[in-house]
Amino acid sequence: MEDVRFFDRAGPFRLAEIATWVAADLADGSEDLLIEDAAPLSLAGPAQITFHDNPKYDRDLAATGAGACLVRGKNADRVPASCIALSVTDPGRAFNELIARFYPDALHSIPAWDDAPAGSGIHPSAVIEAGAIVEPGATIGREARIGRGTRIHAGSVIGARVQIGRDCAIGPSASLIHALVGDRVIVHPGVRIGQDGFGFAMGPSGHRKILQIGRVIIQDDVEIGANTTIDRGALRDTTIGAGTKIDNSVQIGHNVVIGCHCVIVSQVGIAGSATIGDFVAIGGQAGVMNHVTIGDYAQVASLSAVKDDLPAKGRYGGVPARPAREWLKEVAALQKLARESIAGRGSERGMSEDGREREPE
Repeated sequence: MEDVRFFDRAGPFRLAEIATWVAADLADGSEDLLIEDAAPLSLAGPAQITFHDNPKYDRDLAATGAGACLVRGKNADRVPASCIALSVTDPGRAFNELIARFYPDALHSIPAWDDAPAGSGIHPSAVIEAGAIVEPGATIGREARIGRGTRIHAGSVIGARVQIGRDCAIGPSASLIHALVGDRVIVHPGVRIGQDGFGFAMGPSGHRKILQIGRVIIQDDVEIGANTTIDRGALRDTTIGAGTKIDNSVQIGHNVVIGCHCVIVSQVGIAGSATIGDFVAIGGQAGVMNHVTIGDYAQVASLSAVKDDLPAKGRYGGVPARPAREWLKEVAALQKLARESIAGRGSERGMSEDGREREPE
């Protein structure tokens, strides 16, 4: 991560050390390479290590600028010549071990306060611009920044080093950690932003928590409904684009990227690493699976389940989500088939088409 304001980073470490920690095979002559950080395939540079464990990211592997990459042995020959391959049994689990080495305190957020004096709510190191209002009972953490014209309502918690722009409204009992917020953003009561995402490396000895060291980036003019939750990224940031409007009780997982001017209705769930384009509309109680992409201007009907990528500008619905015309034709056909089936059974049993027993003749 280039911006490590929310976590303290250790290192650099020699590649020989790293190979020992994850029981990796290492080519001779590369032992002394210094690795400064861990990063995703698409963002890693020559002083960073990354990993590959999903065929969906084969293109990113081929183009990665990383200095080293954890891979399964069968994929070692696919790593670019500029990148050193470290063969391991489980790249994802090994990479999580390295995150714990680079960011030993990643399980815990930086505390908003250390030994807060009784009755105080604003840390002395916080920067509150003139014209901002912090209501009684709100907590503003160390080195946080609150812009002019922003109102922080009672009971809200603004974590350490969080930045909130100008003319925003942070509703009662909302909490923001690991977040950078633009201007004119409305956060309704009970919203939770920046907590770690739900991710575990599963194995026969149990489920090890995947550390989440990313941020949440909320651009200008976003509105976030009450009790919505937005998890911070694991490596890359969770991002909400400018002008997007999010209803109450929406769940947005880690690494999700939502474009500009989207409309997301109540009780939608978006799983980790999904990418939503600009001007996308998603109806209530729809679900979006992890790692899928929804193109610009697409519309997804309520109660739909998106498990595959959806092209731009289309209308989609159903389980699984598919083009709306196809889905509605299937629904109509099933309804017709059901009516015919009911009518047929009714005739056999002396029933009328509306399902009631026929009167004796």
